[in-house]
Amino acid sequence: MEAFNRKLNTYIDSWMGPRDERVQGWLLLDNYPPTFALTLMYLLIVWLGPKYMRHRQPVSCQGLLVLYNLALTLLSFYMFYEMVSAVWQGGYNFYCQDTHSAGETDTKIINVLWWYYFSKVIEFMDTFFFILRKNNHQITFLHIYHHASMLNIWWFVMNWVPCGHSYFGASLNSFIHVLMYSYYGLSAVPAIRPYLWWKKYITQGQLIQFFLTMYQTICAVIWPCGFPRGWLFFQIFYMASLIAFFSNFYIQVSKSHPNNVSVDSLNGHANGVTPTETITHRKVRVD
Repeated sequence: MEAFNRKLNTYIDSWMGPRDERVQGWLLLDNYPPTFALTLMYLLIVWLGPKYMRHRQPVSCQGLLVLYNLALTLLSFYMFYEMVSAVWQGGYNFYCQDTHSAGETDTKIINVLWWYYFSKVIEFMDTFFFILRKNNHQITFLHIYHHASMLNIWWFVMNWVPCGHSYFGASLNSFIHVLMYSYYGLSAVPAIRPYLWWKKYITQGQLIQFFLTMYQTICAVIWPCGFPRGWLFFQIFYMASLIAFFSNFYIQVSKSHPNNVSVDSLNGHANGVTPTETITHRKVRVD
């Protein structure tokens, strides 16, 4: 296995160029196979899980879901706060910021972005809860595409561009996840649901984050600062794919449920309700 890792690392490095030495030795970052294996395990569970649960009763995970969503809310808030405070105090340039000019600020961003990368492993649990609760209609192509791709993309980001311009999309996504996971965690408590006023803004927030991230990435192409252009073009392509898939799904849901296009139908994250309520009233999620 070690020989395989060396050969694969040599191939990747010859294709991608030298890695950022500041993340050498960090958990999961030295070799790509663990990240790829986690993704394959995720996809295998997505495929086999519904088959295993087909003739079994849904598992009630209400208490666990409250804790899970609360934990991700806190982690997302930590990442958002740390990144925003670091770039504000460190004077990051909004239009373009390279990866080796801000000293201690770059170090802070790298530390937080590792947690952002690792959070994508934790978020596989979103799908696993769907399977256990037999909410298989929530496991859409869009949901799987987003979850499976993000972990792999961020392994490469952390090894080659772990700070600088990479912070922006992660900051926005962390903020959206604060809104999202807090809503889903609190909605597991029936008495609180009527007071969760920010539910209707989550869907709009997700679309806005895609467009803002694309805009900020295009700025770095127009006003370059040394941040690798190949990464910028890839970011634009990936954001465009999310906008396309998300918009297409929005249109489909609008046609089939014109009076019920909500965060639940678009996001497919019905963690806060019972299986019966999910099937009756809710439909699908991007993140």
